[in-house]
Amino acid sequence: MIGVLVISHGAIGEALLASAAQILGAPAQAAALGVARSDDPEAVLERARALAARLDSGEGLLVLTDMFGATPCNIAARLLADGRVEGVAGISLPMLVRVLSGRNGSLPGAVQRALSGGAEGVVHMNTDSCGAKR
Repeated sequence: MIGVLVISHGAIGEALLASAAQILGAPAQAAALGVARSDDPEAVLERARALAARLDSGEGLLVLTDMFGATPCNIAARLLADGRVEGVAGISLPMLVRVLSGRNGSLPGAVQRALSGGAEGVVHMNTDSCGAKR
């Protein structure tokens, strides 16, 4: 199973994992790491490396982060290793649910599920039906 590590500002990642657990049940091999303004990025990087080692059972690790170019993303970028540890920025609940519900395939497949979950999860509700009657 592909491991999932969410690195985010504050408790965003923890909240997203908790929400995904309400939908799918408690996810195995998944964890969140929050970054506070006062945190030393090098200390957070060490915690991220430890979590990454724990979550990767040999099938790879997908690191999801909230905002490209921000400190959590910069920490995540230092973990990346092509084909072994992949990263996607812009996490959302649809993205996370799609990734967690299909982690028994390949790491490149998990990256594609993250990207499609994020893109397809953005919907203009006035023009796209979401099952609600108006």
